[in-house]
Amino acid sequence: MVNLEWYRTFKEVYENGTLTKAANALYSSQPGVSVHLNALESYIGKKLFERTSRKMIPTEEGKFLYEYIINSILKLEKAEQHFRRSSKERKPSVHIGMCSEMFQLVLENKVPDLEFDLIAKFGSHIDLIKDLSNGLLDLVITPKTPDTKKALVTYTSFAKERIVLVAGNNVDTSEIDRLIEEGNWKELDGVLQSKTWYSASNEMEHFRRFWFENLGKKPVFKPNYILPNISSIIRCLYQAEGMALVPDFLCKNDIVEGKIKLVWEGKVATENTLHFATRSDLKYKKELNYIEDIFIHKFEEIRHI
Repeated sequence: MVNLEWYRTFKEVYENGTLTKAANALYSSQPGVSVHLNALESYIGKKLFERTSRKMIPTEEGKFLYEYIINSILKLEKAEQHFRRSSKERKPSVHIGMCSEMFQLVLENKVPDLEFDLIAKFGSHIDLIKDLSNGLLDLVITPKTPDTKKALVTYTSFAKERIVLVAGNNVDTSEIDRLIEEGNWKELDGVLQSKTWYSASNEMEHFRRFWFENLGKKPVFKPNYILPNISSIIRCLYQAEGMALVPDFLCKNDIVEGKIKLVWEGKVATENTLHFATRSDLKYKKELNYIEDIFIHKFEEIRHI
């Protein structure tokens, strides 16, 4: 049976040209390198090098073997470097999932100060919870209603987000303000539909909920612009004559700074409860509690703006 170390030895001899240099690269002895190389040639039944007084010259069989195995050897060496135990204790590595906007707002500027490794993943909340259940993530920040069927997943609520109607500063909202004050929801529906709308593909559920809960019907139109995320929408509204329905915590600073304007919070609150979703078999509880505290403090800060 072939020994993988024979292939590693062959690679070093091929690349370094001499047994001595190969031995140095492998932190081995020259006789040990010779033993591995002879064993490999015996196993293959082919001569891999022409031996001269100065250099090991690869034969055609040697060249062919090198090209055949080099990528696999490099992958194995990379895996060894990544997973090998070191004399020092490795830092914990925490895997978390959330929407990109949440990460940018709450966690992005904290990353350089973390005392543990962090791997963040963005995606749909359904996919992230699935990864959490399968052990690929340790923590998910989600507004989704807890799925009680997933016994391994624990949900802890920590804040609420309210969906609000915002607009660019160039939008004339005087008619909208009047209709809201009069409670003329039917005419308001028509006026709002005539506006230019921005939305995000992963936030259409919020869009439909707000419309139904406040205007008593489902929206019968499609937004003009569907962008990758809420942050992009808000930045577009700085100069655009458009409107959008977005979570309040993502736009609060922009409203305070006068970059966009709050048009309507709705006659009823269209809210989502934000949860920390974790598994019951957590390994790095201390590190995850640290991340959770960052989110809790950030949302308390936003609430008081």
